[in-house]
Amino acid sequence: MTSSTPLTTPDGRYIVVRGRLWRCTNPELPEPERQAWVERLMRARRDVAQAKRTQDPQAQREARDRVDEAKRALGERGPVWWTDGAPDYTRCMARNTPYAAWYQEVETARG
Repeated sequence: MTSSTPLTTPDGRYIVVRGRLWRCTNPELPEPERQAWVERLMRARRDVAQAKRTQDPQAQREARDRVDEAKRALGERGPVWWTDGAPDYTRCMARNTPYAAWYQEVETARG
């Protein structure tokens, strides 16, 4: 794993950023669909930044709505994409979830 590769939980449901879990993209999405939504997400994020720079609250709201739409389509927000009934730990600190022991082990190994 390189410094640019996020730490991913063993079940592939989350990445860990600064100790916090963030839901991964649904791995069942067909690659062309995933790529199209990622491109829309990146464009919307650039539009959010532009709206902030120009202090345009209406444009910022519209861009944020497009970010949300893309993240939901990717499975990163909204209903979970897994089907085993496991709860969603998005935004939780890894140390406060069932991933705590795994995370501690990984962090210890990383030094």
